[in-house]
Amino acid sequence: MQQIDVSPSAVGRVTCGSLRLDDAGKTVTLKGWVNRRRDLGGLIFIDLRDRFGTTQVVLNPQIAPAAHELASSLRNEYVIAVEGVVRQRPEGTANPKMATGEIELEGQALTILNTAKTPPFYINEEVDVDESLRLKYRYLDLRRAKMQQNIILRHRFVKYMRDYLDARGFVEVETPMLIKSTPEGARDFLVPSSGFPGAFYALPQSPQQMKQLLMVAGLDRYFQIARCFRDEAQRADRQPEFTQLDLEMTFVQEDDVMNLIEDLYVEMTERYSTKTIQQKPFPRLTYPEAMDRFGNDRPDLRFGLELRNVSDALQSTGFKAFAGVLANGGQVKALVAPGCAGYTRKQIDELTELAKQFGAKGLATIAVQADGVKSPIAKFLSEDELAALTTRISAKEGDLVLLVADQPAVVAKALSALRDEFGQRLELADPNVMAYCWVYQFPLLEWDEEGNRWDATHNPFSGYYEEDEPLLETDPGAVRAKQYDLVGNGNELGGGSVRIYQREQQERVFELMGHKREDLHERFGALLDALEYGAPPHGGIAMGIDRFAMLLADEESIRDVIAFPKNQRGIDLMFEAPSPVDDQQIHDLGMEVRPDVKAEAAESLRVAEGEPEPVAAES
Repeated sequence: MQQIDVSPSAVGRVTCGSLRLDDAGKTVTLKGWVNRRRDLGGLIFIDLRDRFGTTQVVLNPQIAPAAHELASSLRNEYVIAVEGVVRQRPEGTANPKMATGEIELEGQALTILNTAKTPPFYINEEVDVDESLRLKYRYLDLRRAKMQQNIILRHRFVKYMRDYLDARGFVEVETPMLIKSTPEGARDFLVPSSGFPGAFYALPQSPQQMKQLLMVAGLDRYFQIARCFRDEAQRADRQPEFTQLDLEMTFVQEDDVMNLIEDLYVEMTERYSTKTIQQKPFPRLTYPEAMDRFGNDRPDLRFGLELRNVSDALQSTGFKAFAGVLANGGQVKALVAPGCAGYTRKQIDELTELAKQFGAKGLATIAVQADGVKSPIAKFLSEDELAALTTRISAKEGDLVLLVADQPAVVAKALSALRDEFGQRLELADPNVMAYCWVYQFPLLEWDEEGNRWDATHNPFSGYYEEDEPLLETDPGAVRAKQYDLVGNGNELGGGSVRIYQREQQERVFELMGHKREDLHERFGALLDALEYGAPPHGGIAMGIDRFAMLLADEESIRDVIAFPKNQRGIDLMFEAPSPVDDQQIHDLGMEVRPDVKAEAAESLRVAEGEPEPVAAES
C-alpha cells in the first residue's frame, strides 16, 4: 500500500513519522509507544512508534542524565513523551529502510505516560500468532504495522468510493437497522421489542427493498456504505455482520451499472495496490459460458486449465461407467493438468478424494507419457476414444488428464475444485495480478428439491429478459435474469441486477417461489404498493467491501481487514459475545429461555471460546 505522509499541522502534533533532514536543529516533542529499547555502552536507543511511523531517540547520560536513568526502566509498549533536538544521524548510521532514517532525536526530557504489561504476543515483529489469541487481544493486534496498514487501506478506498459516486450525482442515504423480517435467503438476526412483547424487528440482510423504494421516491442515484447482517455458517471470507457498497440508479440497463462499477474498481486497484489488472475492459462471460469453461460462476482467470466436454467423442463407448452416465443425460468432461503425468498412486488417490467431496463417484485419469498413454481405464477405451481424450483436448507429453462422468452440476463442482487445486499446486495464479471479469445472464430461478418450489438464484427482485417471459409458464428455470456479478481472482466481489419495477411481474415471480398471494402484503406490502405509484425502471448492485479489502491487502481472511471481527464460529472473543443476559432482561421482553437450552448454550459457548494460552513476548 502507498504510504501517505500526513503533515504535523494536520495531525496537531509532530508524529513519529514526520521528521526529516530539513527538521534538523528543531526542538520537538514526540509521543508514542516504545517499539524497542537498546542499551549500548552508556547510550540508550529507543525506537519510538506511532501510527505514522518510527523515529530513533538517543538518550545520552552526559546530556540528559535524568532522562537516561528513567529510560533504563522502559519496556516495550510503554507510552512515553520525549522532548529533544532533531539531528542528522552520524555518518554511516542512516537507515534507508525508514522514512525517518536520516535523523534521530537527541532526547533531553522523558516522561512515562503509561506503563504496559508484557504483551501476550510480539507487536514489533511479524510472527505467526494463534488467531484466537489475536482476536482476544484485538486492541494489541491492531497496533501491529500490518494490521494498521490494512485498516488504513480500507479507509482510503472507502473514502474514494464516496468521492467517486458523489462526483457522479449519487446521494448517500442511511437506511434503518431495525426492519421487518422478510425472506431473503439466509436467516435473519431477530431483535425482540420490549414495547410490543412477542413482536420482533430484524437486522437487515441488505437494504434491498429500501433502496428500491428510494428509486420510487425519485432520488435517482443512491448509495450507502451499508452494514448488513446474516445468520449463516461462517468461513474465511464471511462474517455475521459485514459491509457493502450499496447503490441503485433509475433508468438504467445492465451496461450502465457494470460500466460504472468497472471504472470505479479499475481506479481503486491502480490507486491503492501495486497489482496489475490483467485485462481492461473486464471480460464478460454469460453464466452458461462460465459454468461450461470453468465449472463455477466465479472463475479465477489468472490461469487457464479450462474444462473440456468430451461427451460427444464417447457416445458409442463400451466403457460402462461412461456409457451409463451419458445414457442418463449426464456428461463427461476433462481437465488437463500440465506436467503432472508422473503423479503417484497416492497423489491420484488424493485428487479422487477431493472430487468425491464435491459429489463425484470417482475420478478417471490418463497420463500422457513418452511411450504412450497410461491409464487404469485404457483397456476399456478404443484407440480413437483415447485419442479424443488426449490430442483433441491438447494434452501434451507429460500432462495428466482428469475425467469426471456424472450429471452436469456434479461434474462442474468436482472439476472446478480440481482446477482450483492445481492452480495452487502449480502456482499458476500470479498474486501480483488482479483478474476481473463479469458473469451475467444468470438463471432467474432454480428448483429447490427440498422445498419443492422455485427459488431465486440471487434475490426475488431481479428483472428478466422480456423475450423470456413466456418461459415463466413453461420452463421457469430457463428464464434469464438481468443479473451480473463482478468476480476478482476467483472471488465474488459483488452482484446486482436491473429490477422488476411492475407489481404484476413481481407478484408473478413471488408466486413461482411458493409465496401465496394472500401472504404477499404481509411480507412485501410496502414495496408492492410502491410499484403502483409510478415506479421507474431501476437497477443497482451491492459490492462487498471486506472481501475487496482482503484481496488488495493480500490477506487470506476478511477478519484481517475488519477492526473487530468475530471468529470462525461467529464469536467475539474480546467481548465474549454472544453471552447470556439477566433473567430480568428476558422477562421484560415477555420471553423466557428454557433451563435446558440456557445450560446447553452456556456449555457450547465455553467450549467454543476456549482459553488461548498467551506466549510471553519479553522486551
